[in-house]
This record gives sequence, C-alpha cells and structure tokens, in this order.
Amino acid sequence: MAKGTRCMALLLLVGLAARAVSAVPDGLLPNGNFKDGPGKSQLNGTIVMGSHSIPFWEVSGFVEYIGSGQKQGEMILPVPEGACAVRLGNDASIRQKLSVTRRTFYSITFSAARTCAQAEKLNVSVASDSGLLPIQTVYASIGWDSYSWAFKAMHSVVSLAIHNPGVEDDPACGPMIDSVAIKTLKPPQHTKSNMLKNGDFEEGPHVFPDSPWGVLVPPMDEDATSPLPGWTIMSQSKAVKYIDSPHFVVPQGSYAVELVAGREAALVQEVITVPGRSYRLFFSVGDAGDGCKDGMVVDAYAARENLQMRYESLGVGGHRRAEVGFVAVGNRTRVVFQSLNYHMKPDGTLCGPVLDDVSLVSVRKRVARRLFM
Repeated sequence: MAKGTRCMALLLLVGLAARAVSAVPDGLLPNGNFKDGPGKSQLNGTIVMGSHSIPFWEVSGFVEYIGSGQKQGEMILPVPEGACAVRLGNDASIRQKLSVTRRTFYSITFSAARTCAQAEKLNVSVASDSGLLPIQTVYASIGWDSYSWAFKAMHSVVSLAIHNPGVEDDPACGPMIDSVAIKTLKPPQHTKSNMLKNGDFEEGPHVFPDSPWGVLVPPMDEDATSPLPGWTIMSQSKAVKYIDSPHFVVPQGSYAVELVAGREAALVQEVITVPGRSYRLFFSVGDAGDGCKDGMVVDAYAARENLQMRYESLGVGGHRRAEVGFVAVGNRTRVVFQSLNYHMKPDGTLCGPVLDDVSLVSVRKRVARRLFM
C-alpha cells in the first residue's frame, strides 16, 4: 500500500473513532431522544436490524424503534417527549460511549414506560458501576416516568448502557426508553450553619424542562453514588420524586423532594455527631401544588427522637416549618424522613408531602424533646 493511501486510511480510522465518542455537555445526549432513527433498510417492521443503525447508539438483542401513537394490538404506545423511542425486548440493551472527566460525578436521567410485562426492571451501568432500577410502579398519569442514576467516572471515556434483563414469553414485552440526558454533579459539603449536605436539595439530577412529572430517585445501595448528593433512598422497590419550581410548588429555592411512596421509601443521611451533645433538626413540610389533597404526615427520625409533622394539604401549595431536638447517642447519627401514609391524586397517581430546607445544627445546651414552629 502506498504511503499516501496508508495515511488516508489512518486519518479515516481516527475520524471514525472520534465520531464514536460523544462529548457530554449537561443536557440531552447526542440523539438522546432517538429523533434520528434507522433507515428503512435497517428496519424489519419495528425491529432494528443493525447494531449501529441508530445514530450515536449501539444496540444489541431485540430492540424496536417505536413511533408515537404506534399500536401493539389494541394498546397505543405513546411517546410524550418526542416523536420516537426505543423498546428493549428480552435481554436487549442500548449503549453510548461518552467523553467525561475522570473522578467526576455524573447523573443520568432517562424516561421509561412499561408496556405489557409486569415486574419490569432496567439495569443501568457504566463499567463496574451498575444499578437495577425497578419500574413496575407507575407514578405519572401518562404512563411514563423519568428516572435518575449516578456514577463516578474512573476513565475519560466510558460506555453508558441501559439493559433490560427480563425474559418474557413475548420478546416485545419490554420497557420503552426515551430522552436520555446527563448532568455533572458537584457534591456539596456541610457548612457551619448546616451539618447536612445538600439539605436544600438544590443539587440533583437533570430535570427535563418539558416534563411536568419530576424525576424519580430510586432505591440504592448505601455505597452507591447518589443522583441526589448527600442523600440515600432506602427501599426495596419504591422511589422519591425530585421536583422543580417551574412545574411544582417548592417551599424554598428551585428544587425539593416529594415523598410519594409512604413508608416504603425513606430519605436518609448519616452525619458525624458527638455522643451526649445536643442538636436541632429543622425542615419544611408542604405540598407540591399538584392537586394532592389530604392530611399528610412526615415522620422524622434522629437518634432516639422522632417527630410526626402533620400538614393539611389543599393541593395548591404551601408549607409549614418544623424542628426536633435530640441528643446524640453515637459518633454517627442517621437522619431519616418518611411519609407516614400513601396519598393519591384524583387521577389515581401517587403523591405525597414535600420535604425541603433541611438543616442540622449543634447546640450547647440540651434541647427540648420536640419543638414546633
């Protein structure tokens, strides 16, 4: 081969490799909404035939390209955030390579909808980091929910994969995926005025500006990277909802957390304390202005104390401030928040009390057991 030809071939390979790795500014991934789909020759009906048929994505297994309003039998498959989505059948996955900054934390947000299988789960992974996200509970009335997951980048190029580990009799009975986005997380630190990290919930996953249903933060292992920095969600299969002020009423700032799963999900943070020292825990409880009308109760725990803070919701927004005093009994103290009961909106979707503006301070003298404002 002539020298010039070899150079041209090398340049072509370098160019193709560069195109295969996507730069990742915060927001939607390249073709993250699957607007650019396979050519007609790369489709067998709805089934994607080639592993690189969808631009910027690599697919494997039984993957379908679904248009909004398409039917499966008598069931219409909606795609609320765009014109197209992908459906992952038995053991199918989609994958995209991303250029990232090493040792930086990132969160992934994507929208998913269950189709005909019941106990659907999705495995999201980057290298050895992975999380199995249960999606069988539907929280939004349209049947689609946005989910978040987080990882710490250990390399400058990583491969993000979303995989359906299920095996159904009908290979087409898998979840649909749409609108995959990324956000760089800046892990907050505690301050002199607040021992809790991210007590105002201003640091969290990407929220799609056109999605009025918030982002679910699913249960995670205690050692896992949290898309809601500083906080862990303890549950078997339920989530909490991360909400924003453009679409919901939040007590303070731009973001808050809605406790939508009753006692089945707890929001937890562990802090360093001094045994025998007194502390005060402050927080706001309200409603998201989303039509959730009920007598709501947030159960707050710290050391040996707990406070059941009641809020009468009219579904139009508003909040109350509360505090509880406790004496630390160990070197580490868990702060825990749960909704005491389940709540539903008139359309049958789950909702619950909103938690925001949480702070923990040390005090010199022993404080009263329970205090209200």
